[in-house]
Amino acid sequence: MNKDSIEKLLRDKAGASVRLMQEGLNRYHVVTPFQFDDGDHLRVILSQKGNKWRFSDEGDTYLHLSYDISHQELGKGTRAKVIANVVATYGMQDNESELILETTEENIGDALFSFLQGLTRITDVSFLSREMVRSTFMEDFNRCISEIIPAERAKFGYSFPEKDPQKKYAIDCYVNGMAKPLLIYGINNTEKCHIAQINLLTFEKWGVSFRSVAIFEDQENINRRTLAKFSDVVEKQFSSLSETASRDRINKYLQEAISGK
Repeated sequence: MNKDSIEKLLRDKAGASVRLMQEGLNRYHVVTPFQFDDGDHLRVILSQKGNKWRFSDEGDTYLHLSYDISHQELGKGTRAKVIANVVATYGMQDNESELILETTEENIGDALFSFLQGLTRITDVSFLSREMVRSTFMEDFNRCISEIIPAERAKFGYSFPEKDPQKKYAIDCYVNGMAKPLLIYGINNTEKCHIAQINLLTFEKWGVSFRSVAIFEDQENINRRTLAKFSDVVEKQFSSLSETASRDRINKYLQEAISGK
């Protein structure tokens, strides 16, 4: 099957704007109107191996997602479940971040359409991180803490039983084993920042002895006035959980805190 024949089959199923650019023997760059948020087009490479045809993004989709979301975060929690579901639904393979769909010559047009739908659904994970930040951020927060602090010393969703039997002032993570327990809050929006401020002020009023730390999803998104008031009551803050450098500082701080340094 020559280039013109392949191009016709693809256009019949995926639209007249599809074009093929030959890059080698039985290897084509499939140009489509589908784009990422930054304006780059989805990368689709079509190649033939034996009697099979293969569509591949050559890892480009994950690469674009990693501009906003780390590879570690993409591989765990809600995001990973969404991607795995899309891969299975559209008959794709995830080969170490390279997305692949294999097909036969007679189904090549339908396969391209499915592949483009799958890639588009996967790129929506970037919107998931914005629209469902509460669930994904707290998953990342809990995982980060669990990787640093031994399970017997970390209590998630903890409330002081004597002072707060109705659990109105829950602490995201309570760390014991020191002269003063460490109260850790994950802050992903202005409302949560305000709640954490009220909690810490309440604990002070109760005469509870503690140290406190806040880890933000993105501190720049917090209302300035609320953040200023919160900064007066919290002992230590980290502006982001997603940045590698910030993760390293969080790790170092928590390691020193639980060792009593």
